[in-house]
Amino acid sequence: MTNLRKEARGRECQIRIPGVCNGNPETVVLTHYRLAGTCGTGMKPNDAQAAWGCTACHDVCDGRTKVITRDEARLYHAEGVMRTQAILIAEGKLKI
Repeated sequence: MTNLRKEARGRECQIRIPGVCNGNPETVVLTHYRLAGTCGTGMKPNDAQAAWGCTACHDVCDGRTKVITRDEARLYHAEGVMRTQAILIAEGKLKI
């Protein structure tokens, strides 16, 4: 299986929070989406449940920066997960 964390390096941010996203692919990391039942204390979700996110968007999604509501951040993050998955599927690096 493809190492999805390494795949994030140098990619375009897929979370894309307006006014927040820094647009710098050098800062993009795999940003895990936290969903009840798929993660817990000290346990990250599966790497397929993550979006490519720049440091600025990642900070908002993880609650370190509060420029939008939590619900808005979760929506942007979820859409980013779907965009990331679509790219990986198209590249043959994620199979459904």
